[in-house]
Amino acid sequence: MFDLTESNPTRCGFIYDDQAIRDALGSADTLQYDPNPRGLRSAREAVGAYYEERGQPIPTDRIFLTTSSSEAYSMCFRLLCDPGDEVLIPAPSYPLFDFLADLDSVNLKRYPLRYDHGWSIDFEALGSLITERTRAILIVTPNNPTGSLLSRADRDRLVRLSMSHGLALIADEVFLDYVWGASPLPQSLDSRGLCLTLAISGLSKISALPQMKLGWITVRGPVGADADASARLEVIADTYLSVATPTQVAAATLLEQRKLVQPQLLDRIAANLRFLDGKLGGSSPVTRLHAQGGWYAILRVPSSLSDEDWALFLLETASVSVHPGFLFDFESGGHLVVSLIGEESEFREGAERLAAAIE
Repeated sequence: MFDLTESNPTRCGFIYDDQAIRDALGSADTLQYDPNPRGLRSAREAVGAYYEERGQPIPTDRIFLTTSSSEAYSMCFRLLCDPGDEVLIPAPSYPLFDFLADLDSVNLKRYPLRYDHGWSIDFEALGSLITERTRAILIVTPNNPTGSLLSRADRDRLVRLSMSHGLALIADEVFLDYVWGASPLPQSLDSRGLCLTLAISGLSKISALPQMKLGWITVRGPVGADADASARLEVIADTYLSVATPTQVAAATLLEQRKLVQPQLLDRIAANLRFLDGKLGGSSPVTRLHAQGGWYAILRVPSSLSDEDWALFLLETASVSVHPGFLFDFESGGHLVVSLIGEESEFREGAERLAAAIE
């Protein structure tokens, strides 16, 4: 079996500073329990230093540690919504949102991303979805799986829309360090104090350490609104106190791992992209949709079969595993999604088999 869905970086042959990680987790400080709803100050300072390096300083009292981005979403939903309230989310996008929203009794409405040699928000459709129960607009940048970035023009338009309707912005930025060929890296979403903005990220992608279970929410917004949101988030966080002390104590070291592992990931993504594009050139019936970042590629395939049937066909005839596009809420068929971080030898064999089988 050639798995083109593998997105667990700990199974993809990347090199970590194992000793530094073990030493950080073995600190005597891990035996002390000093609960803080927002997270240990030392850990929040490590997160703050990450944003400082990006040129976007943020006060430590506007950083809330979570066990994962999933918990961060749940906290944002509980902060902003009563049962039955609405959050607008992009489509295509990550399939986990429905489960998270259902657990918090939040209704999701999907606004479409349109493709025309690149992805963009359909603002007319987005605006038509807003009702008196809408509480937030969710953005994923780079999007998973489209790899599209939120442009400055779209950011400004989203901020104006949010201001006019009294909505918050939730920005999932877990792939923000994986923009292909961009220098400098794009910044975290900032409404410049015009509307409440909650940005979500974590170690899972930044340092390719999903097993360490450390995410966070940053709070930006108008003076007063950001303080109010932070105070209420503190109540939610204090109810659970879910982040483990060892991970918080080791946070600075774990974040430092990004400087070792991110170049490896970006090199792997670039190499697999080059190979994939070489296989899909010329008269191939498979094309790759344009993307700007992330860990995935979207393949457009003939619509002679459904996405699910294409995925089953590739399993049965070529021993290749791919994601069918419907899992990510593509409006129409003819889309498959593959991960770009798998080991090069396996990725190349799988891509060759995929292209040959579909042709």
